[in-house]
Amino acid sequence: MENKSLFVNEKDYREEILVLFQSDISDELKREKLDDYHDNDIAVVFEELDTEDRERFADLLGSEKMSVILTYLDDAGEYISELDANEAADIIEQMDADEALDVLDSLEEDTRSSVLELIEDEVREEIELLESYSEDEFGSKMSMNFISVKRGATIKAAMRSLISQAAEKDNISTIFVTDENDVFYGAFSLKDLIVARSTDDPDDIIYTAFPYVCDKDLISENIEKVRGYSEELIPVVSSEDKRLLGVITSNDMIDIVDEELGDDYAKLAALTEEEEESDSLLRSMAKRVPWLTALLFMGLLVSMVVGMFEGLVEELPLIVSFQSLILGMAGNVGTQSLAVTVRSLGVSESFGFKKQLLLIFKETRVALLNGVALGLLSFALVGAYLALFTECTVGFAMAVSGCVGGAMCFAMMISGFTGAAIPMCLYRLGADPAVASGPLITTVNDLVAVISYYGLAWLLLLQLV
Repeated sequence: MENKSLFVNEKDYREEILVLFQSDISDELKREKLDDYHDNDIAVVFEELDTEDRERFADLLGSEKMSVILTYLDDAGEYISELDANEAADIIEQMDADEALDVLDSLEEDTRSSVLELIEDEVREEIELLESYSEDEFGSKMSMNFISVKRGATIKAAMRSLISQAAEKDNISTIFVTDENDVFYGAFSLKDLIVARSTDDPDDIIYTAFPYVCDKDLISENIEKVRGYSEELIPVVSSEDKRLLGVITSNDMIDIVDEELGDDYAKLAALTEEEEESDSLLRSMAKRVPWLTALLFMGLLVSMVVGMFEGLVEELPLIVSFQSLILGMAGNVGTQSLAVTVRSLGVSESFGFKKQLLLIFKETRVALLNGVALGLLSFALVGAYLALFTECTVGFAMAVSGCVGGAMCFAMMISGFTGAAIPMCLYRLGADPAVASGPLITTVNDLVAVISYYGLAWLLLLQLV
């Protein structure tokens, strides 16, 4: 059977766009034909051109089209830096304020200041508003690209207002309603407005309980709540007086979720923040050293505990051979429980105390059952190995393998408990549960495993020597 692609269109338009750009037809015809291609495909070609061809291509497209193309470039600042300040300002001021801010932040400080001074006052004020928020607040992510109408407007008046604003605003799927002081009142969909009769009461199509976020709300604490509504646009209102300031678009939501996942991934990998491919050697080092330093001291604690059993190791050097087995399995179980717990906390809007206890109990039981199964397996394998391939007696081999199996079962159970309990405690304290990174959990579980294994060996095996 033929393997059909899951993609609607796999065609690569790069070559077509490049040939069109280099053709001898008029610029007007080129622009007309380029309108048939997606802006992202044009951006791919634009990035591959040299400086001279990029300048020609930009002149061909015009500043309005370039303001859209820039949003698809990986490094828009590099291109903007090639332009004089007036050209750069002309392009940037046609972008949404949040996108314009991203481009400006990628510029050198001198270039940024020069361009910002030439931007229209209204656009500059929007950019400065976004800059007034910290990066972890919704206000820093909002777009001013939305349509609003005043409460009390008739269906006809609302339609006229929509048409007049749609020339500059392209987020028209949801129309927001404010009072005379711009305080957010509700929202209605474009479909409802189109279907409504001119004689209908506008209040009949307005959702006054439409979800919103405040500009000062922390993203990390509210992201799941916002995502749960699955709206294309979420209004952002002032924390003080509920004035409508902007919106969070679905694209913004994707970027926010991606950033949050990246941040959680960095913490799970014991990084102070997500690492970028473009980071310098020293920058990458700086992101890793703090956690590694903390883990170093915890590792020294584990080594000190092992040192406390030095006499036991001298009497039974054989048991050292299986230390890494116990520690490795305990670390694996702890990391699994950690991943499940952090994920559960991340996807649930409300996680009550009872639900938290049930999750910890479940992870402990799962770890215990796995510990029993793998403990029995290791008991059989280690016992057979010692009895068949070493000079140990069968009785001693069974004793050692029993110690290994018992310690593995206990260490895995405790690791399952700590892997769920530690991030849960951090969650209860209001901290990010992802801070309980994989390396941190592994080190804690190493300590538990060492005490369990050598403690059990001290109790069971010393008297057999």
